[in-house]
Amino acid sequence: MFNSVSVVGLGYIGLPTAAVFASRKIKVIGVDVNGSAVDIINQGRIHIVEPDLDIVVHAAVTEGFLRATLVPEPADAFLIAVPTPFKDGYEPDLSYIESACRAIAPVLKVGDLVILESTSPVGATEQMAKWLAEIRPDLSFPQELGEKSDIRIAYCPERVLPGHVLQELVQNDRVIGGLTTKCSERAAALYKLFVLGECIITNARTAEMCKLTENSFRDVNIAFANELSIICDKLDISVWELIRLANRHPRVSVLQPGPGVGGHCIAVDPWFIVSKTPEHARLIRCAREVNDSKPEWVINKVKLLVADYLLSNPEKSAKEVTIAAFGLAFKPDIDDLRESPALEITQRIARECPGRLIAVEPNILELPESLDKRVELESIDFALERANIVLLLVDHKVFKGIDKARLGQVKMIDTRGIWG
Repeated sequence: MFNSVSVVGLGYIGLPTAAVFASRKIKVIGVDVNGSAVDIINQGRIHIVEPDLDIVVHAAVTEGFLRATLVPEPADAFLIAVPTPFKDGYEPDLSYIESACRAIAPVLKVGDLVILESTSPVGATEQMAKWLAEIRPDLSFPQELGEKSDIRIAYCPERVLPGHVLQELVQNDRVIGGLTTKCSERAAALYKLFVLGECIITNARTAEMCKLTENSFRDVNIAFANELSIICDKLDISVWELIRLANRHPRVSVLQPGPGVGGHCIAVDPWFIVSKTPEHARLIRCAREVNDSKPEWVINKVKLLVADYLLSNPEKSAKEVTIAAFGLAFKPDIDDLRESPALEITQRIARECPGRLIAVEPNILELPESLDKRVELESIDFALERANIVLLLVDHKVFKGIDKARLGQVKMIDTRGIWG
């Protein structure tokens, strides 16, 4: 029986998860270090962009089933959904998980369940259990007493698509890896409160590796498409037509290339595998390097286009060239800029091209600090009326609806193949 659940980290995964639990009439205590986010949630509003989430959160807060706080409180289950970035050298940074452990440890009691949801390198769940045991020596943990432990520990990675989070939280299967069988069973019982998909039980290390494998698989396939786009550019072949033709083969399904790979998962998770087995993860490392290098290729294409424009307009200087970058998010129709290749490209252009730079990103209200001094955040109409060069970086739905005739004679780089 779970009378209360605490979700630590109220971001793109934690807040929807908290809201879904609360929609099942379970008391949910959301914890975050961001005071502004806590205040916004307690007003029944949201601080991120995710379809329909505002409706669910408003109802949960209004009905008294969801409340946010800066300091953890006692609960029957704790879900940790904090960031897991990497440090220099692509080494995993588990400091956010450690901070979460230190925050919840004082309020743990016998019978509690702690689940790590953050995408993590293999062994992170065991490390989390060790941190908790060090802080609370008065409680027993699975690594000490196995099935007889006071606290249950498990790993269950999120497997959702931004823009469809609420639906996929409920519908998708969950892979659950406990440190013991009873840990897994206890975690499965919690998720079955709202998950309609299957709760599949394994051990913690396999569950950790499963999430990393899913995103590394995607990364390798995207790297193939990105490398293909560079090859086709050299050979004067339309990569978009080529992929359409190749995909008519019954056993071929090439993905679409882009300006790189972003987000908190695909751009990060493969490095967690590489960090554990660097001498063996050769293909995974190579794919990461291909995708990480794609922004540089796009930037060089922009510089060549600027040079070409100046040759065609010798009366102008580089400072008089206006570039419009369409899209800053890491994928279509969301506001998430984490690890975004579009953002990286725009930052580089701002530093290296002296002309005017306009950003068009309909899903944000203000630019990040890395851009706000050199870049103007403007509308589609404003950008198209003033740009000499248009750079399409993200295939937002609203961009797909732009009449191609409006692009006129403007010089263009379309990294997503939506304008032809």
